[in-house]
Amino acid sequence: MEKIQINPQTCIKCGHCAEVCPSAILRQDESNKSIFIEDIDTCITCGQCVAICPTNALIHQDFPAETLHQVDRNELPAPDAVELLIKYRRSTRAFSTKPIQREQLMRILEAAHRAPTASNMQKVAFTLVTSPEKIKEITEFTLDTFASALQKLQNPLLKPLLKRIMPDAYRYVPAFKKLLKGYEQGYDGILRGATALIFIHAPKKSRFGPMDTNLAYQNASLMAESLGIGQFYTGFVLAADAQSSADRLSQILGIEGKVFAGMALGVPKYRFPKYMDKKTIVFNEL
Repeated sequence: MEKIQINPQTCIKCGHCAEVCPSAILRQDESNKSIFIEDIDTCITCGQCVAICPTNALIHQDFPAETLHQVDRNELPAPDAVELLIKYRRSTRAFSTKPIQREQLMRILEAAHRAPTASNMQKVAFTLVTSPEKIKEITEFTLDTFASALQKLQNPLLKPLLKRIMPDAYRYVPAFKKLLKGYEQGYDGILRGATALIFIHAPKKSRFGPMDTNLAYQNASLMAESLGIGQFYTGFVLAADAQSSADRLSQILGIEGKVFAGMALGVPKYRFPKYMDKKTIVFNEL
């Protein structure tokens, strides 16, 4: 069976498939309007052609009938609802001890998995962490990295040089001290009592890994908000991983890829009754 087949009996020659194909594999003859295929090896298996065909005349071997789902656009959320969700979404750092339901975690992961990837390569993978011991290990790895960085930044011999080549690093010195002191007193300022973590990773040499994983994060973030699950970006953990050697976070997670995005989740301890305006938008129009 050919990778893509077109049923001439049901094809209405609308040309939609040729217009939406990102690889220009599907072409339309200008004279008789029939659809033909060329350079099939460049197909990225995105499914655009199958999804757009109004008569199901186009058959793609990677998308059998059971994988196709009809959509009623009337069931999609209205723009006002989406806009309100985006405005209301915020980083949550006060969690209850109540665990997140497994079904909710799976829906968040599925939402992340549905995000687009460059050339539809779909090289993004996920690691879900719910073990309290593993969460503690990630916190301690992060704090150990910060403690080491703090020691270097405060070294009187290195300080003149470091202040010259990386002055922005010194703005974090008070934060590092507070995080370390807080942990000594029993408070985790890194993961804030989150009961679950999702780390999003891709192959180490993936050119588009940072972009693809952060697109996945945005999907997951919106789904979490819609489910009433609080979340925040694990910036401290990722910053520590960037400073560590030998991909320490990947070792802790037992993965071979590189972590480019991370999310801490938990059932919110409080519900915010309002949102506030942001600074005036800055944009250019050309």
